[in-house]
Amino acid sequence: MRIGAPGPAPELTTPRLRLRRWREADAAPLAALNADPEVMRYFPRPLSREESDALIEKIEAGFEREGFGLWAVEVRASGDLAGFAGLARPAFEAHFTPAVEVGWRLARSAWGNGYATEAGAASLAYGFERHQLAEVVSFAAVANGRSRAVMERLGMSRLPADDFDHPQLEEGHPLRRHVLYRVRPEQVRPLRS
Repeated sequence: MRIGAPGPAPELTTPRLRLRRWREADAAPLAALNADPEVMRYFPRPLSREESDALIEKIEAGFEREGFGLWAVEVRASGDLAGFAGLARPAFEAHFTPAVEVGWRLARSAWGNGYATEAGAASLAYGFERHQLAEVVSFAAVANGRSRAVMERLGMSRLPADDFDHPQLEEGHPLRRHVLYRVRPEQVRPLRS
């Protein structure tokens, strides 16, 4: 997998969203999103304010190192922070790593609007066009039907033999089993307007 030059990533815009770098004003709404038990249902636990702030720092460091990352997703019409979406390298070893993952996490108030699909598609386009990625993956706990539906809308496909036990979750954890989806540039589906 070829990765382009690291450095600042541009702002991405879609018809309804702005994917941009993080600002200090984003810390409180991101912390609220990360503390919401329903948003974090398919993660080991909600995050504290300190953990959420550390996540922003980690994301920003990734932008500088890789030239891509998890952008803050802003709704253009309102200026509200909807959550985040973008590209990242999984921080664990598995049969499919090293890899670049497309992912998203949105506030409940942003659910059901197609924002995850719209932001995911913009992120994939950026990764494939700017960084010439040969493939991007995405993964989620088996029960996370919403994220799996987004992956499928993006043109990603799953081979059950690729499913895996997440190495950062202990054996017996109800979220340990994960599905893996993959997409190559030619498989990305154009979004319907």
